[in-house]
Amino acid sequence: MERKWHILIFILLSCIRPLFAQQPAKPFPQHVPYTMGTIKPNNISQQVMDKSVGEFYSQWKKRFVKTIPGKAESYIWFEGVGKKQCVSEGQGYGMVITALMAGLDPLAKNTFDNLYRYYKAHPSNRGANLMAWAQYTNGKNVDMSSATDGDMDIAYALLLANTQWGSNGAINYLKEAKAIIADMMEYEINRKTWSVLLSNAIEYDSKDYFDTRSSDFMPANFKAFRQATGDDRWDKVIDNTYKLFELMQDKYSPDAGLVPDFIVHINKTAKPAPPHYLESVYDGYYNYNACRVPWRVGVDYLVNGDERSKAFVQKINAWIRETTGNNTYNLSAGYTLAGNDIKGRYFEALSFITPFAVSAMVEEKYQQWLNKVWDYTMQFKLKDFDYYDNSIKMLNLIIISGNYWKPEMK
Repeated sequence: MERKWHILIFILLSCIRPLFAQQPAKPFPQHVPYTMGTIKPNNISQQVMDKSVGEFYSQWKKRFVKTIPGKAESYIWFEGVGKKQCVSEGQGYGMVITALMAGLDPLAKNTFDNLYRYYKAHPSNRGANLMAWAQYTNGKNVDMSSATDGDMDIAYALLLANTQWGSNGAINYLKEAKAIIADMMEYEINRKTWSVLLSNAIEYDSKDYFDTRSSDFMPANFKAFRQATGDDRWDKVIDNTYKLFELMQDKYSPDAGLVPDFIVHINKTAKPAPPHYLESVYDGYYNYNACRVPWRVGVDYLVNGDERSKAFVQKINAWIRETTGNNTYNLSAGYTLAGNDIKGRYFEALSFITPFAVSAMVEEKYQQWLNKVWDYTMQFKLKDFDYYDNSIKMLNLIIISGNYWKPEMK
């Protein structure tokens, strides 16, 4: 009889132990103390902000996280645009979001692991730990090259997961993070100019080897990579790109402080890309890539206190308030580097709106503007916008509400 009780207790402990192991170390909400002097919206309570973030997350997850039938793999739905089901950019967004929302979402770890397995099921051709940049709706890769920004967020998400759940389970998150970080340094960083390459398809003899996409500069991510690996080459990437952004502001956008989607010839005389460089006639404008820059750069001041970040976004903050007359309803979806609206872009785009809230958080004098951007953002419904706008909104709401935190090494 005693032996049966021992067996029963052993079985119960075996079932309970994994449940405790699943508990997140940093459950949402975290209410992170950002750099001293930074701000959050103060026209609403923290409780209301947290509730708004949680409700939007539930909607976002229901619409965009899709699980492949018969497989423990999930992807962030690209809504079939261009016959694509997923792009690595979105996979990175989804993995970061899910790791940060654990606790509120009791299934976050399972979702994260499924997203991870989809990423691993679609490796690129150069750097086995990088992700092929897109998949068709039939699940096949569009091609085998990577997209740098997607890999950067996937790596950061794995570091978050290591902090959140530890790396002693079925997936060694820290080991996987270090593997993709090593491949990014090898295949997605120009080690002559210490700038970020567009993808792993760009080699030393490629015509665009000395070009970069402005929104691929994620200094807070890079600092986490440096901490995780001890590789001080990430410091060179951070320092050189901050210098590049300062140059672009001073030379090409002294009034607005903007940077273009793409920057070319950074080994000689860096300048905005010409029309139709890669995506559209607006490749040299502040368009659908560069719109992420106030968020990507601004968060570096929030969590790391880097004064270069603050100096960069302050110029943008001053211009956007002036050009809109402090009225969020005057925000446009795209600007010239001179700070003028792109003609015909007089519509709401969350990918342009919410990053201005993140950049406004760096100093108290932007409090009224920050409050307005939060209120303006929250009136829009998920159903009226696409994967890109909604995912950027989701990430930015986490930051604005004070719930974005840095990975810790375990």
